[in-house]
Formats: sequence, structure tokens, C-alpha cells
Amino acid sequence: MKRYLAGAAVALLCAAAPVQAAEDAGIARMAACQDSWRDWNKTDPKKLEALGDHFRAAYTPHGNDPYYLPKAPTTVAGLKMVQIFPGSVGMGVGLSVLVDATFDKAKATFEKILGKKIAKCEASEGTHDCELQLAPERTFMLMTADNAPNQTLVGCYYLYEK
Repeated sequence: MKRYLAGAAVALLCAAAPVQAAEDAGIARMAACQDSWRDWNKTDPKKLEALGDHFRAAYTPHGNDPYYLPKAPTTVAGLKMVQIFPGSVGMGVGLSVLVDATFDKAKATFEKILGKKIAKCEASEGTHDCELQLAPERTFMLMTADNAPNQTLVGCYYLYEK
């Protein structure tokens, strides 16, 4: 009987333990413009293929929407991932991630990763956004909507309409 109760207690504790989110370091590097699927398309097709395999294993499409959802709790740069946009958002081509973080927290996190201040910022049309051009056809951007201040879109864009 003691063994049964001990087993039940362990099972209960395991079920009650919070699920830890796994960091997706590869996607974080892409969102921060440190790696580029666009470059890999030209220079290293094997890396691009591995990224595709990883993406299909870790993310699932959300109907006909342009974003995917993580199959398990996932973080990017330590921030909880809500959605991932693997190809484009509006007029931008790149990779971006919607994270569960205020604009200021996401900005500070990525400034630390990039080792640079993100200073080109503006507020307009119900959004607050910043950009930092890191190289030709490689711009880090972050944006939050005024009506969703606890979520921020972060990503690397290779081409986008200004």
C-alpha cells in the first residue's frame, strides 16, 4: 500500500510541475539576423533543408493564416513564442516571431544579443516600431500594436517595403 501511495504522489507531483519551454536557438539566431535562410538558399542548401526539417517537426500551420504555432512551449531569446512567420509579414520578406513580452523588454533583450542599440524608432498608426539595419538586405525590426502591449513582433527582414 505504501508503494502505491508513493507512486501516486510522484505521479501527482509530475503532473503538477510546470512545463518548461524549450529555447529554439536556431530560430532565435534567425530572428536576430545572425543566420539567414535566404543566404543558405544560395550557399548551403543542406542547412536550409535541415531548417525545413526542424521547422516541420517543431511548428504547425494555423489554418490559412501566414503564421505557424509551436507544437510545444518554446522560447526565443528567453521570451515565450506565440507565433512564427517563416517567410513574410505584409510587405516584408524574412523571419519573424511574435513573443509574449512588452516592447521595452523585447527591445532590451535583442539589443543585448545584437550588441547594438536599436535607436531608429517611431510610433504611428497604432503601432510602435524600431529597426536596425545590420547589413545590406538584413534589417532587424521589432513592433508592437498599441492594443496588444504585452506582445511584440521581432524579426529579421531581407527585403521590405518602407
